[in-house]
Amino acid sequence: MISSLPSREHAEALAIQALSFIAADPELLPRFLALTGIEAQAIRAAAREPGFLAGVLQFILAHEPTLLRFCEETGIAPGSVGEAYRHLPLGDERHQTSV
Repeated sequence: MISSLPSREHAEALAIQALSFIAADPELLPRFLALTGIEAQAIRAAAREPGFLAGVLQFILAHEPTLLRFCEETGIAPGSVGEAYRHLPLGDERHQTSV
């Protein structure tokens, strides 16, 4: 369980925990794959791309019942998920680069 998120490393750990939660759920995983356009076998490679972990947390945050179930199962406060999102590349404008 991650109780506070003072760093990007903690945010990444929470996002990986969220990805495991999604992958273990037979209803969430197909929805995640469909929304992201990623094939199941490509998740490991995609996880190394900037913004992927922020996208995982965005997926959790976008559906309150999913967020609450994730938080209940992991013991993580719902606000910590949003805080983690802001610590990740592409989860906050501070991490974005101009085009």
